[in-house]
Amino acid sequence: MYNSQLTTFVQVADSGSFNKAAEALYISSTAVIKQITSLESNLGVQLFHRSPRGLKLTEAGKSIYRDAQYIIQYCKDSVVRAKNAAEEGDKVIR
Repeated sequence: MYNSQLTTFVQVADSGSFNKAAEALYISSTAVIKQITSLESNLGVQLFHRSPRGLKLTEAGKSIYRDAQYIIQYCKDSVVRAKNAAEEGDKVIR
């Protein structure tokens, strides 16, 4: 329902590492790096400061991080609401 790159982005931000995020998401670190690079390219901003000590969010990254958490939760809630509506619609009163 939403761009799965957002989930990857949040996981990378939370873990501070491409490798740790890859482990948590059960995908390769190469896939994580490609998703983040693609997301940065699509947005036109750098999301992380990369250094030998790890990753740190840029100011743009911090802004996207807050919004990404909201978007992900909103989409999950939306699916729950839709399922609840479908279940209510299936009830027939005679």
